[in-house]
Amino acid sequence: MSDEERIIASPLETLQVSSREQAARDVAAKVKEHEVTQIVVGHPLRLDGSEGEAARLARWFADRLRALTKMPVELWDERLSSAGAQRAMTSAGLSAKQQRGKVDRVAAAMLLQSYLDAQRAAVRRDG
Repeated sequence: MSDEERIIASPLETLQVSSREQAARDVAAKVKEHEVTQIVVGHPLRLDGSEGEAARLARWFADRLRALTKMPVELWDERLSSAGAQRAMTSAGLSAKQQRGKVDRVAAAMLLQSYLDAQRAAVRRDG
């Protein structure tokens, strides 16, 4: 989630789901609960920029969220976001045990922060 000014991203809880459809419905419910106006979905491209199975599943998920919420959904490159989250937590002094269960939340917040920063930079650049 971000603040209303779209400056700072913060993690929410990790959802435990049993299927892609349940995940889409649960996220759609969170979108409604938190009065979200736009959704950003991580797009796990391969290092060479091509799409593999995980990226195709992310595209399906984004399409499903669009259908369920009737909101804009943006795919955003998430390459190396989990590795970045682990590095950030290690730099902050968290042990591997303390990091367990937090990597996905931190990676999601970092992904959203990257998106927010890029949007602000584009506005400044385009004037």
